[in-house]
This record gives sequence, structure tokens and C-alpha cells, in this order.
Amino acid sequence: MTKSIDSHPRLRLFVPAALTGAALAALAACGGGSGDSAAVNTPPAYLGTISEASYDGTSNDLLTAGLGATGLAAAVAPAYADPLKPTAAELRRTAIHTNYRAMLDMTAAGGYGLLYGPNVDAQGKVTTGEGKIAGTEYIAFADDGTGRKNVTLMVQVPASFDPKKPCMITATASGSRGVYGGISTGEWGLKKGCAVAYSDKGTGGAPHDLMNDTVPLIDGTRTTAAAAGKAAAFNAGLTATELAAFNAATHDRFAFKHAHSGQNSEKDWGTTTLQAVEFGYYVLNQRYGATDAAGQRLKTLTPANTIVIASSISNGGGAAIAAAELDTQGLISGVAVSEPAIEMPANPGVTVRRGGAEVAVTGKTLVDFTTYANLYQACASLAPSVSTSPFAAAFAAGFAFTASNRCASLKAAGLLTASTTATQAEEALQKLRDYGWDPESSDLHASMAAFEVSPAVAVTFANGLSRASVKDNLCGFSYAATRVTAALALPVGSVTPLAPAALSTMFATGNGVPPSGGINLVNNLSKFGAMRDFQSVSDAGIADWNLTGAQCLRNLVTGTDAAAKKLQAGVDETRRNGNLRGKPAIIVHGRADALLPVSHTSRPYAALNKKVEGSASKLSYVEVANAQHFDSFIGLPAVLPGYDSRYVPLHVYLNHALDAVYDHLATGKALPASQVVRTVPRGGTPGSAPAITAANVPPLATTPAAANAIAITAGVIAVPD
Repeated sequence: MTKSIDSHPRLRLFVPAALTGAALAALAACGGGSGDSAAVNTPPAYLGTISEASYDGTSNDLLTAGLGATGLAAAVAPAYADPLKPTAAELRRTAIHTNYRAMLDMTAAGGYGLLYGPNVDAQGKVTTGEGKIAGTEYIAFADDGTGRKNVTLMVQVPASFDPKKPCMITATASGSRGVYGGISTGEWGLKKGCAVAYSDKGTGGAPHDLMNDTVPLIDGTRTTAAAAGKAAAFNAGLTATELAAFNAATHDRFAFKHAHSGQNSEKDWGTTTLQAVEFGYYVLNQRYGATDAAGQRLKTLTPANTIVIASSISNGGGAAIAAAELDTQGLISGVAVSEPAIEMPANPGVTVRRGGAEVAVTGKTLVDFTTYANLYQACASLAPSVSTSPFAAAFAAGFAFTASNRCASLKAAGLLTASTTATQAEEALQKLRDYGWDPESSDLHASMAAFEVSPAVAVTFANGLSRASVKDNLCGFSYAATRVTAALALPVGSVTPLAPAALSTMFATGNGVPPSGGINLVNNLSKFGAMRDFQSVSDAGIADWNLTGAQCLRNLVTGTDAAAKKLQAGVDETRRNGNLRGKPAIIVHGRADALLPVSHTSRPYAALNKKVEGSASKLSYVEVANAQHFDSFIGLPAVLPGYDSRYVPLHVYLNHALDAVYDHLATGKALPASQVVRTVPRGGTPGSAPAITAANVPPLATTPAAANAIAITAGVIAVPD
């Protein structure tokens, strides 16, 4: 079925026929008229038209889009023939290049090409090849017929897939990315000869351009909303009258799917991950399933004979855990995730201890601790105690004015009590520690604040959880391109049209959470007109990084008004229950994670799982010292010196976790016990750290030393210092 074709494959379309519905279901119930016991392989009802493309592993491939290990290492993807009208094949190539690099340290000194990467085989051996993987890729929307959901699902089947030893992993998109957002996780499966099931989980990097009313299609190309109809990957859903009024009031704005779909997509991340698995089974049985007397494919690859591991990182890892909790059909065999975003129950009844001391504040939801960080992080980044942390000096040089104003405004609002900028910053830093951030996270706040991570995530999730429309301008925020130079009466930071080439390629380059791809976070309520958020001015005329907007977002979490209740109801739809249904599982998480702090996510979840499942629990929790959330930041020594000398790649341990769960499922080998892994930083001069070696990232221990063992009992987790 796999065909060798050139780097611009012709897509073959096959539409599930009407006969694959009730008629074939009835035939299957009767044995299909052939005496076969397996059911006829029918597509899930939610699947739309399926596109199929085969790649020869030379001119193009599943993992690197023909770029190979060398091409992925290049800082820039190959140019488009026409930047204003990139082809679907060109967009796919850039999307793979962008998303792979966004997850990993791509420097040789940091481990690329040595510890991980396309040229490192499934056994961890460095090869001389480019790591291209031949196979076939299938893509379709999952929808309810309205065209409003249109979650993109994708299944990659490597040519090395062995139906006698069938396996599949999930690689749900991380963050708010598109369907290729989990490609660095999918790499493990492709090398192993496993199919990989992807879902964009109702997010994506390409927006609805409201001013020009254009939308992305499933392949990333763009057209008018009218021409796309129900085939749009995302349409903000405004009527013609609403759209005209919105554009008149707020020109040149964009709507993004995670924020503005009105679906609260997070509540369905587990469901859409399971749908990707079901799509995977359908594809595999169409290729490899036995046939009945009528020539129909049967469901012969099933959960009973196929290893399926739910995996991915960050939000994708959280989606994998949600899928395992929802898996009443036994579609998933095991779980291996990294730094997962996990929404805990409102009152989980669990205790987190570190080094014998109880952590006072734990298990908060992402929108809770992120809106809290959004209040204090910019001010805390000026604390003298973290002045030597990565990017602290650059932050002080570039943001000291607005950050110190934020400190003063926090004091004026009664949220800080200290009197000087330095003491206010230390107080803000302590507030973050008291709210659940581990001390190791303190060195990361400056870079997080400089890249506007907390406001970007807070605005996106507040909108998504509230099911807000783009026309609501929740808390006064919107998304637009902004000026980097002044022009006449238009100041730096004011809204401006986006460069057409930036929009045409955003499917491939955007991360779905502005600032991204030239689109920034805008404060519509800035005193002198809409401005880029961190440059905006309060009603009092103070440039304080929009404290008013940050307080509004925080009130949605803590308040009692109608808007707050709406968000809080959305949060309740996303909470997990801790029941992994006895599936063998490994969670790995970096101790220094400042985006998804371990005491709000993986630590309390491990305790909850033990409380819920008791002796049936097969979850191991691995906490990695000297690891944080963004491996890609380690690979930016010129921009973020100090990440390279302080932090190791967490991706290494996701691969170890996948190996361990697969070996357990395939051979019965024991899972490694819960543990802290004592990695060794590369050290040296920040920005020019020596090359990493295997000694920096020791393997998981089947039975850790007592000083490294994490104890998990029903509702209690104790992590050693």
C-alpha cells in the first residue's frame, strides 16, 4: 500500500461510504456472511474525508519531511516558492521543522544527534544516516457534522510496521499547537515501527483573520470563510453583522481556536486523543486486517493483540492521562508522559511532602497558578536574589521600567507591602514560592516574564475555559500585530496590519498562543488606545505591564460574579479523577518546571492515583533534577545563557519512560520505581557550556537508592530533597 513518490505527493482521498454504517454493522453482527468472528472494519462515525499520502523515506518522509537530521538542525526551514501562497507540502515541511525544534535542544552540545534525534536509532545508537522514515500518513477531521469542532487527527504508519507485533503510541499536540505539535514524541514510535496517532485536540497555530475573513483549511492553506464553509479548520463563528461591528471597533484582529472556539476544547482532550487511537485502529485494519469472504477488512488488530501507549508532553501529556482515565474500552495499554498539564479535582484530599516538609499549596489548576504568576512574575524577576539567573540581566535592562512599575502598582493595590523595588521584587518572588513553585523554579521567572509566557497562557485558557467569543474581548485582551517602530501618530506597540506572508505560513510557524508568528497580545483598554500588552498604559497613566488586565484574569479564577462563575464551570469540566484503570504508567517531570510546577501537577496526581487505585496502581513518578519545561531554551545559549550550563534535556527521560513502558507491556519487565533522578548539569561558562555526555543524564534505576526513592501511599507523596 505504501508507494514511493516524490517530495510533493499526490494525495489519495477515500470517503467512507454510506454502506459502512448500519448495513455493515448488521452484517458484522451476523458474522459478515463469512463465518469470521471479527467485526467488519468500519470507520468511526465522527471521521470525515481521509487524505492519505505515502512517503518514500528519501525525497520525503514521516519524521523529517525530507529534511533529515541535518535539515531539522538548520535554524531556518527551506524557503517557499511563493511565500504568499505556500503549498500544502511546503507548509507540512515547515510545520515539522518548526514543531520538532520547538520541543528540543537542537544543538550538538546539548545532545541532539547524540542522545536523541532522527539519526539515533530505537536502541539509542548513533548512526551515520539522516533518520528519514518511509511510510504513509492519514489525516482527517473529527467532527459532529456541524463543522464547528473539526479536530484534526493524523495517523502515521511507518513502512517498518509489523502486523505480527503491532504497536501504536499517541502524540497529541503539546501546548496549543497544530497536529504536528507532537512530532518529537512521535519520533520514538516511528523508530520503533509503531503507528503514531496524533490529535491537535481542538487547538492550532493558524487563526481566523477577522479583518479579511480568511480561515485555515486542514492542510494549512488559507481561503475565505465563505469558500471554506464547514471545511475550515477554525472559524470564529461570527455572523456577518457581528463581524462587521467587531472589525469597526477593533481592526486587524485575529481569533485562535484554543481561545475562541467556544468549545472549551480542554474538556475533550482525552476524548480526542482516544479518537486518534480509534482512527489508528481503523487505518491499521484497513491495511493489515484479515478479510472475510466478501473481501471486507475485519478488525483483527485489536486492544487484545496490540500495544498502545498514550504519550506526549505538556498539554499533550495531560491529554494522554485524560484519555487513559476515560478509556472504558481498553484501547490504551499503558501511559508514558512528560511534564503533563493535569487539572486536579477541586478537593483532592492529597498531601505533598518534599524533604520531610509539607508543601502548603498544591494541586491548583493551570489557569489558577498561571493567573497568579501573571500577577507577580514580572516584579519577581527583578529580585536581587535571582539577579544571576538566565536572562535576569537582559530582563532588567529591557523591562526594568515596566516591571518596577508593576511592583509599585502591586503595592498600591495592596498586593505587596514592601517599600522599594528590590524588596517588593523579593516579596513577589516569595509569594510565588509560597503558592507552590519549588525553589529551583525561581531562576526561570525572568525568562518566562520576558517571553510573556504567563499572560499569553492566562489569556488563552481564560477564554477557552469561559467559552468566550472573540467578540467578547475578555478582560480587554485581543490578538493583533503591533508596531515595532513609530509612524506618524502611531506609536510603538500600537495595532497594525500583519504582513501577509506571516499569516499565510502561520499554520507551520505559529504555536496557537500569541505572542506567536508576528501576532501579539493586545490590551484594548490601554489609556491612549489599544497597545501591545506589556507596553500598555493604565487609566492612571502608568506603564505597569497591564496590572488591571492581570487582576481581571485573576478575578475570573477567584471571583463570584457571572464571568467568574462561567470560567469556574469550565474548569470543573476539565478536572481529572486520578483513575488510570490499572494501566502501567510513568510520568516524568522536571523539578525546576516554572510553567507547570510539579507540586500543582505530577506530584499531587501521583498521590491521587494511589488514593483512588490503591494496590491496583501501576504508576511510577520520576522527578528529574536540573530539568525544566522548555528543552528548546537550553539550545539558545546566545539568547538565554545559563540554561545550557544549568539544565539537562527532559526529553531523554520521556524516551526512557516509553522504553520502560513498552518493555513492561511486551516482556513483563518491571517498571522502574518512583524516584528522583540526580542529573549532572554541564556547568562551565553560561552560554558556552561543555558538551553533554551520557554521564550528565543517568538512566532510570529499576530500584533507586534510598536517598532517591519517592514514597507514594494513598493520598500522600514524599519526595526527597
